[in-house]
Amino acid sequence: MELIANVSLLFAERPLLERLPAAMAAGFDGVEIQFPYDEEVSLLSHVAVDCPVHLINAPAGAPLSGDVGLSTDAERIEGFRKGIDVARRFADGLGCRKVNVLAGPPPPGQPDDVTRRVLIDNVRALADVLSADGRRVMVEMVNPYDVPGYFVDSLDMALKLIGEIDHPSVDLQFDLYHMARTEPDLIAAIWRADSAIGHVQFADVPGRHEPGTGSIDFVSAFNVLRAIGYSGAVSAEYRPLTRTESGLDWMRTLKPVVEGTKKPGDASAAR
Repeated sequence: MELIANVSLLFAERPLLERLPAAMAAGFDGVEIQFPYDEEVSLLSHVAVDCPVHLINAPAGAPLSGDVGLSTDAERIEGFRKGIDVARRFADGLGCRKVNVLAGPPPPGQPDDVTRRVLIDNVRALADVLSADGRRVMVEMVNPYDVPGYFVDSLDMALKLIGEIDHPSVDLQFDLYHMARTEPDLIAAIWRADSAIGHVQFADVPGRHEPGTGSIDFVSAFNVLRAIGYSGAVSAEYRPLTRTESGLDWMRTLKPVVEGTKKPGDASAAR
């Protein structure tokens, strides 16, 4: 596995174009960017030559104001389909292999069966386009405490939805933070999700801060991810308590675990 940084949350003290080299200098193996669309793709691609970009989100509405329901809104299907071309252009320019879809909240009063059908059709449409380039689409589960009304708000629902989408290029984006907020046993949830997992993110619970600030046993979680055969990126997607570089001590313990150079029985300093 590789340890990467979500530079929409980490290194936010800097302009976006400076965050990618800052992440590499700090010891990360690459980055993900939630919404890169306010930057010129040509400028980002120039920086990304020396910093692999693993994942971006598909256009989602107006995320800064809390609107991430473009993929589930029956009245905005055309808007989502236009966003497919934008996502493809940025993914191509950045050499990014994964695009994540945020699933809600849907508009108030829209029936769940309509929401489900709109989301399934939109994800399939995105996957049809991106799979032609060898790219994969993620569907993310988000806990209902942080984002009330988010449509895919449990592991069971996410797995069922991916089964209904039934597309060979669609996987689950498994965020340890969101899962720990909703699942009684995080390790059991990893085993249950198994091969459906296509991308992993993490933050500690309950504050969504650095590893070591909460209750998650990251060493066990990363070792179980390896045990199920996951070999992709593991992304630090947390809100730093202070300046990002001041809170990276956890990397000394967890980066070797992610990379497989520390044995499961080694002592851990990050839970």
